Amino acid sequence: MTEPSGDVRTLIEGVVKSLVDAPEAVSVEQVEGDVLELTVAPNEVGKVIGRQGRTARALRTLLSAAGVRAHKRYTLEIIE
Repeated sequence: MTEPSGDVRTLIEGVVKSLVDAPEAVSVEQVEGDVLELTVAPNEVGKVIGRQGRTARALRTLLSAAGVRAHKRYTLEIIE
């Protein structure tokens, strides 16, 4: 069986790569427990956050729904 957090990382990474112009600069790292750090190119941060944080909120909602299946509560941090 695969590690659930690996599946969640792949999910978030795939979604974010489809949003940005420089998908090679996207990385998702798991730090201390259930915290995921999302790093993108400096000029792409606005696209990931979205207007009034809507895109970031949607990513966090998606992460929360995926966490329910794994019985975990994930946190997404967007590194600027």
